[in-house]
Amino acid sequence: MPQHRAGPAGAGAGAGAPEGPARCVLELRGAWKRHGGGATVGPVTLCVPAERTLALIGPSGAGKSTLLRMLLGLLRPDGGEVMFQGAVIGPADDAARRRLGYVVQGGGLFPHLTARENVALLARYVGWTRERVDERIRQLTELARLDGAALDRYPAELSGGQAQRVALIRALMLDPEVLLLDEPLGSLDPLTRADLQRDLRAAFLALRKTVLLVTHDLAEAVYFAHRLVLVRDGRVVQEGTLAELLRAPAEPFVTRFVEAQRGLEFPEEA
Repeated sequence: MPQHRAGPAGAGAGAGAPEGPARCVLELRGAWKRHGGGATVGPVTLCVPAERTLALIGPSGAGKSTLLRMLLGLLRPDGGEVMFQGAVIGPADDAARRRLGYVVQGGGLFPHLTARENVALLARYVGWTRERVDERIRQLTELARLDGAALDRYPAELSGGQAQRVALIRALMLDPEVLLLDEPLGSLDPLTRADLQRDLRAAFLALRKTVLLVTHDLAEAVYFAHRLVLVRDGRVVQEGTLAELLRAPAEPFVTRFVEAQRGLEFPEEA
């Protein structure tokens, strides 16, 4: 059984944020995807609300990353719709996808480009001037708390934490409306992970971005997110705050998943 200890004051990105209906920026409407072997993710209906952080949680293989990739347009659903700002988006809608920032585990940086070249790639592709690119990099390097000297190194020369900070800068370069993160901190050591959690949370709050975070780590989800979406076997089991999952679990699996998080520190309101 986890110990339900009080966490630090203000734990959770939603601390102090007003609850209530929020506009959906990104949505799945009855979307589903069939994988090889007959496994199916969905159908799922999901709203990613404006200026909030939503966390997709669940065990490995639950379908979290598939749902995120459908939202990004990297996977085309076999049925249902993906909506952005109230309009259906398809695999050819590059303009919509440029308004979505994406960070993956390990950073996903191009190894033959320096960190600076990785960060600037898309901005230069869409025609930004060198002056505009340089100023944006300067702003984001400060926000991400990255040593500027790291920008002139290749990915193999960066630490894990530096690579993830570069990946965050790249995702934010075009000032996207939505930021999607797929297990962004999973490969980091505990100290680096804690530092990045703190800095990412501060950045989310400062930028007031709409954020969708995929993680199997409930403690991390609680630290970042206003609401949690628990996924199992390709379906949404329950959505709500941690307090709601603890007090009114939708099925026994919810309790099992929470109890599996040994030593987890829960906020006081849970």
